[in-house]
Amino acid sequence: MKSIKTSLMFVGEKAGKAEEAIKFYTSLFPDSEIIDLQRYEAGEHEPEGSAKMARFTISGTEFMALDSHLDHPFTFTPSMSLYVECESMSEIEKAFRALAEGGSELMPLDNYGFSQKFGWLKDKYGVSWQLNLSN
Repeated sequence: MKSIKTSLMFVGEKAGKAEEAIKFYTSLFPDSEIIDLQRYEAGEHEPEGSAKMARFTISGTEFMALDSHLDHPFTFTPSMSLYVECESMSEIEKAFRALAEGGSELMPLDNYGFSQKFGWLKDKYGVSWQLNLSN
């Protein structure tokens, strides 16, 4: 096996938001960047300019993303989430606030016994995140 990467497909009402989302994600965390972004061209089966395939990193971990305007019977689900270990209280609070804006909190930032500070949310793009303050 060569590698395993998480791929995020933006569908339904979020189709066409892949580029916007990855620009947002890479702006929030250090050591993050868009590596490659290929867009659909005129005449292809997706709207021109939408993300055909994107590769990006969040804190050094590589992800992929794409848009699909096809009618899919699925979208993102909280049972699959991006788990982030934050190094400081200010980092976790800033990231949680930014990711929660326009989304919904599934578990507000709090001490749940297993962690001094933990929160779970769904961002405005429908992607689920678990943020944990590392000890």
